[in-house]
Amino acid sequence: MTTAPPHAPARHDRASGRWISLGVLVLAVLLVAVDATVLGLATPFISEDLRPSGAQLLWIGDVYSFVIAGLLVSMGGLGDRIGHKRLLLTGAAAFGGVSVLNAYATGPEMLIAARALMGVAGATLMPATLALIRNIFTDARERSLAVGIWASSFSAGAAAGPLVGGLLLEHFWWGSVFLVNLPVMAVLVVAGARLLPESRDPSPGPWDLPSAALSLAGMIGTVYAIKEAAAHGTTPRAGAAAVAGIAALAWFVHRQRTLDSPLIDVRLFRDRGFSTAVAADMLAVLGLAGLVFFLSQFFQLVQGRSPLEAGLAELPATIGSVVTGLLAALAVRRTSARTVVASGLAAMGLALALLAGLHAGTGYPLLFTALLLAGAGAGFAFATTSDMIVSLVPKEQAGAASAVSETAYELGAALGIALLGSVPTGVSRGFAPPAGAPAGAAAAAHDSIGGAAQAAEALGGPAGQALLTAARDAFAAGLRCTAGVGAAVLLATAVAAWILLRDRRPGTPAD
Repeated sequence: MTTAPPHAPARHDRASGRWISLGVLVLAVLLVAVDATVLGLATPFISEDLRPSGAQLLWIGDVYSFVIAGLLVSMGGLGDRIGHKRLLLTGAAAFGGVSVLNAYATGPEMLIAARALMGVAGATLMPATLALIRNIFTDARERSLAVGIWASSFSAGAAAGPLVGGLLLEHFWWGSVFLVNLPVMAVLVVAGARLLPESRDPSPGPWDLPSAALSLAGMIGTVYAIKEAAAHGTTPRAGAAAVAGIAALAWFVHRQRTLDSPLIDVRLFRDRGFSTAVAADMLAVLGLAGLVFFLSQFFQLVQGRSPLEAGLAELPATIGSVVTGLLAALAVRRTSARTVVASGLAAMGLALALLAGLHAGTGYPLLFTALLLAGAGAGFAFATTSDMIVSLVPKEQAGAASAVSETAYELGAALGIALLGSVPTGVSRGFAPPAGAPAGAAAAAHDSIGGAAQAAEALGGPAGQALLTAARDAFAAGLRCTAGVGAAVLLATAVAAWILLRDRRPGTPAD
């Protein structure tokens, strides 16, 4: 990997130039992260306007992250070949254009397709940001702080999505959550063209299209199987998707081992610190994304808050993630990476454990505490693991390592919505509607909590209220189950991170 033309690095000889460039990169990170969660509060409005099924609603929520996760490794390799700056600016322009398609979608199928295209554009953005940071900040201490800011913007963007959505939905229709991307992307393209240095591999070899297709097919097939199994059990469809996805991923790994110029050097995963950091990275984001997704629905559809109130209620997660993301590098220097990562994961596990007793009347102090803990834990864990992932590899492999880091992030976000979002839906489908409820209303209530709210409104009177109360109780029961499972997974991961990372620190060479 090399910094691009001789004139480009000169802009970054001064500290101010480096940090201004980081500010430009943060714009891209914020928008991609916000768009992963901003639809949480818009779900009831989309349900009312486009009438999606429960399965379609989940796809609207998570297909964006699925596609990004499937393409990040491929786009990281493409950036090494054509230049990360060029890929970033091209992706930014495409992201803005596709945002318009999302805003004016006329049916659930069109919105799912538009969200998938937005995922393609987002995948071109993300590998470029961390790879450019790795090359702009050559000093290890400065780079740790820069990665902490980068990670904070990721966590803050994901957690702030509901707040942004709430502010817009108070005054505009649901499509406005996409149109807000346009002015920010315009600033990113203009400023990025002037301020960012180019970065590419001088001898990258060809870009392998079959590897890109295998990566995408493997990721989407595997994650779809998990989502289908969480929502409907071990169906033949889920089994077929799992077999196809795992086979594609196995073929992808085999192909990378045999190519002279692979999209990613799979030997990176032989290093225990690298592999553990990737796993912890993914699970930290899984916990935060899942929590924000299901609490967005809980606040609105179970507790009856407005979109703005629900967004403000989730603000502690944003604050916690930003503060600890910025403090993560200092905490690592004072202690160790394993202490910070394990503590962050344990805090997230405790946050979910607090919600294991959730019910419709749960007071806000408990929810505030859980959100603050989850955000703080995610900030510590994600900032530290992101720095480890790019620091544990040689500089020339920064593009591949950054793609792995962001794949873990997006896969975690997709799984958070797929698993932690599907379990409440699956559990609530088993609730018994009140006696005398029309078959159509009962079917709508079983499909999703949004469908239950619409059916109850159509019924009206005591019958509608009884149906809505039963659906809310069933949804809360699903959230309790989800919180318990998520807490167990994150606490177990915290223990594993403590054991496997030992005293490794960001900047320590890989084994």
